[in-house]
Amino acid sequence: MDIVLKYFDAFTPQQLEQLKALEGLYREWNEKINVISRKDIAGLYEKHVLHSLSIAAVFSFTAGTQIADLGAGGGFPGIPLAIFFPEVEFLLVDSIGKKLKVADGIAAAIGLKNISTRHSRIEEVKDRQFDFVVSRAVAPLKNLWQWSRPLIKKDNTPHTTNLIEQGVHAPGLICLKGGDLAQEISESGTRPHLLAISDLFTEPFFEEKYMVYVPK
Repeated sequence: MDIVLKYFDAFTPQQLEQLKALEGLYREWNEKINVISRKDIAGLYEKHVLHSLSIAAVFSFTAGTQIADLGAGGGFPGIPLAIFFPEVEFLLVDSIGKKLKVADGIAAAIGLKNISTRHSRIEEVKDRQFDFVVSRAVAPLKNLWQWSRPLIKKDNTPHTTNLIEQGVHAPGLICLKGGDLAQEISESGTRPHLLAISDLFTEPFFEEKYMVYVPK
């Protein structure tokens, strides 16, 4: 928990309680349904919560923003982001229902009202449009963009460099990835903005980890 507070300090008492509760809840759920590797559970706040919140360090989502978490698993990055942005609506989508059971259980336990889940493949979601799709290392960028693009709203607002620097971004795909992404980006046919997460957080874990943003 301290590692999160090292970088973020504008939490309400409710948000702090929600964040503090995550470790115990994930440990409890992980005994029933394995959504986090045993070696990673001790590093939950660094490897999962803070990693997820790297998006919040760059993007300022306004109230009413609609976000889909593609391949949400047990709730990353969706749950930490939903805690951080309580006025933003999140739909967590995963094709494995038992993982969403964990996300549902944790959201209910900490009183998160801005999360819903759907047991589905993302390409089968036909009834909604989103401002952003977020994802964490679930597929190559080419696939993520192919699946996400039809779900992302069109935006005709000009977004200047100044606005981007202020965290105001056009609708698009935001994914967290690691390693050498040159070939993956080339094969995707996209021209993404790439940010090294090590520029945000200094811990060794974040070396060679990146945030990839593809505006629509």
